[in-house]
Amino acid sequence: MEFKKGSDSGVLSQAVSYLSWLRSAQHEFEALVRKVLGGEAAESIDWRRPRMVCIAAGFSHHDRVAVQWLPERIDLVRYRVFEGGLLSLLLVDSSPGLPSTALTRRNRGRDAVVDGASAVPVVPSPTGASRVPECLRGLYGELDEALTAWGEVEVAALRHYIAYRRLVNVASVIFRPKHEVILVYLRLDPDSVELEEGFTRDMRGIGHLGTGDLEVRVVSAAVLEKVAPLIRRAFEAA
Repeated sequence: MEFKKGSDSGVLSQAVSYLSWLRSAQHEFEALVRKVLGGEAAESIDWRRPRMVCIAAGFSHHDRVAVQWLPERIDLVRYRVFEGGLLSLLLVDSSPGLPSTALTRRNRGRDAVVDGASAVPVVPSPTGASRVPECLRGLYGELDEALTAWGEVEVAALRHYIAYRRLVNVASVIFRPKHEVILVYLRLDPDSVELEEGFTRDMRGIGHLGTGDLEVRVVSAAVLEKVAPLIRRAFEAA
């Protein structure tokens, strides 16, 4: 774990440097664990998928892109301190990494087949673009630019949707490839919008994936011109 007070462009590179040192000192580390926690704990150390957790007040776009390309398990966690001593921790970005093919003595043989099969390189993508249906990638690229144009915006690729947030989710993006449409749920009061059939819908009281009371249907780049003012209002109010 690497913690930086404030924003520091070196937090990720420093964590990687520490991990490199730890891997080069496996014997010393195991000896220390054996001395402090006992032999059973030392024998249970699994060196295949070490995890790095970087905590800072903010991360650059370059940090978030790098996380998706590095073959390590990495979590970027942003902290905020509020009045009254309230601490907020928000997972900004995360990568599951790739299983290591370098097995320790006790792992070799037992897991060699599993590791060999699972170590197929997968090219990840920031903002979860690998989950975007091929038919919607061009349109989503333009929508993503519109959603990230309003200052500091965190993008998290979740299981069922992509979230755009500050302290809370401001917009949620869901893909409907069968109809070649992207649904955007905005944290905006539907009563403040002149609803248009086939374009915007009041989702209060209607169950749906993602968060936000206003549904916007994006079917073409031309529609984005109508969506942009709504996106701006949602982020300005967040």
